[in-house]
Formats: sequence, C-alpha cells, structure tokens
Amino acid sequence: MQKRPKLSVVIPCYNEEACLEMLHGRVSGAARAAVGDDYEIVLINDGSRDRSWDVMQRLSAGDPRLVAINLSRNHGHQLALTAGLDLCAGEEILIIDADLQDPPELLADMRAAMRSQGADVVYAVRRKRDGETIFKKITAAFFYRMLDRITDTPIPLDTGDFRLMTRRALDAFLSLPEQARFIRGMVAWVGFKQVPFPYDRHERHAGESKYPLGKMIRFALDAITGFSTAPLRFASHVGLVLTGLSALLVLYIFAGFLMGAAIPGWTSLMLVVVVLGAVQMFVLGMIGEYLGRLYVESKRRPLYIVADVAGPVMGHASLGYRYADSGEVSVSPVTPRGEKAE
Repeated sequence: MQKRPKLSVVIPCYNEEACLEMLHGRVSGAARAAVGDDYEIVLINDGSRDRSWDVMQRLSAGDPRLVAINLSRNHGHQLALTAGLDLCAGEEILIIDADLQDPPELLADMRAAMRSQGADVVYAVRRKRDGETIFKKITAAFFYRMLDRITDTPIPLDTGDFRLMTRRALDAFLSLPEQARFIRGMVAWVGFKQVPFPYDRHERHAGESKYPLGKMIRFALDAITGFSTAPLRFASHVGLVLTGLSALLVLYIFAGFLMGAAIPGWTSLMLVVVVLGAVQMFVLGMIGEYLGRLYVESKRRPLYIVADVAGPVMGHASLGYRYADSGEVSVSPVTPRGEKAE
C-alpha cells in the first residue's frame, strides 16, 4: 500500500490563471516549512474559462508533488472542493482558496494549534475581511448569525472553508454523500474536537470574487435547507396563525349578518386575498425547495466527474467518477446507506 503523505493541500480553482503561479510558490513554501518534502498539493480546475488548466498542467510537469485535477464541467465551489478532498491522500489536510485571501503561511501555526490542543479540526475565524464591500461584510455577518439561530448543529461564526483537518475527520466527512453541500457545516456536524484559529483575511491577489449575489443566495439556501427544518416549521406556524385569523373573520362576518350591519367591502376583501395569496405562495415555495432537494438526492448521481489528471493522484474516488490513466473507469458510487458499492 502506498504511503500517505503527511500533508495534502486542497485548492479549488475557477478562472484563477492570474493567481496560480504565486499560489504554487507560497503554498509550496509553507508546506515545505511545515513538513519538509512529505506533502502534495491538489489543484481542482472547476471548468475554468481562462487558461487555468494549461497553467496547472505546466506547474504539475515541473513539480512532482503537485496534482492537477480537471473536472468535466463547472460543478461549483463546494463540489469542486469535495472532489479534491475525495482524491487527496494526506494524513492532514489543509483547505484553502486559490485567491490567496487566506495566507498559506499560517499552516505551521495551525498545525501547532492542532497538536497543542489535541484537535481534529482547526478552523480559521476571520477577524478582518480586507478588500470586501460593506454590503458583503454585513450580509455575511447576518447570514452566519441567522444560521446559528435556526440550526441544530452549532456552526462557528465568521468562518469559511479555510481549515486544517486530520484524516479521521476527513474520512467521517467523506461518508456524507448529499448533493447540496455546505462543507463548513458538514465538517461541524461530524464532530470531534474542533478549535478556532483567529486570523486577518487579506485582499484577493488577482481576479474577482466567484460569489456574486445570485450564488451567495443559492449558497445560503443550501446551508439553511441542509441543516435546518426551521423554514418548514415556520410554514406550519404561519398556517396555524392564518387559520385562527380566518376563524375570527368568519365570526365577524356572521355577527355582522345577524345584526344587519354593512360589511366593509372591496378594499378589505382584496387586502385579505392578497395577504393570504402571498403567504401561501411563500409556504409552497419553501416546501418546493425541500421537495426539489429530495428529488435531486433520489437520483444518486455522482458528485463530480473527472475529465483529466496531471500528476500522481494517490486518493480513490468514493463520491464521484474518475477515469484511470489506462482508459478504464475508476468507479466508486455510494449506495443510499452511504456504503461503497461493490
């Protein structure tokens, strides 16, 4: 059996051509300072539209410790990161984004924190968020605090995916096969000892944010529906309240009829119709959101498909499909019970 490297650094990339050279140099330097030459860097090209894959291939050709994985299409940040975590082989795993907002030089300090506190996960907590708009800072702070209020799983505030994990924590994470993935929440859910690591987040080295408003809203929905049934409970509560108000309205109309009083007409009636219709559409939409996710999960599709690989991949696909170099297909689908298929 092939020996595991001490460290894997997993980096999802989408249109990061301008960052890759500096990213490779800084991550390599940080990894070498922490564990010597016993490491691997796993870059995942998530369907980039620029020359990111060409640059990754060139870097891999010049560095035997760099593995470049090219997905068949754009799967999204969380699934691309899942692919890298699934195919990495290290005893410890550092997750970091390609934009260099999270300094890879913190690796040594994060490893020291992991050892001194006997932790399985060291998650980085943002003290400052340089280079981000006021709108993004406010919405991010609101999102994390709202998520903390409505979920049963405690999810640390002001944290991203930048974290260091042990192999046993990663293996537990890889046993979770759901399609709509909120990785920082899933890592919190698996448990083990997890400790915070405060740091200051830097500006992007190059390029622009890959999370515009639409993707941020989709990401928030994945987080809420993946870790809370509070919206469904809210729908039930609203239904009960409206049922009570409807009963009172019926009594009011009946009493007016018996007393011969004129019942207020069109304006009040339309107000009630509009309010009830809006609430019903909201409730139906929320139920549809959960139902749609059940439909997607029932298909049991692989989470990712690998088109090309540059460098030695030491991990084995358990959540997706990867074509082997010989042309044969390396397939390890997951059964509904979470067990690997034979």
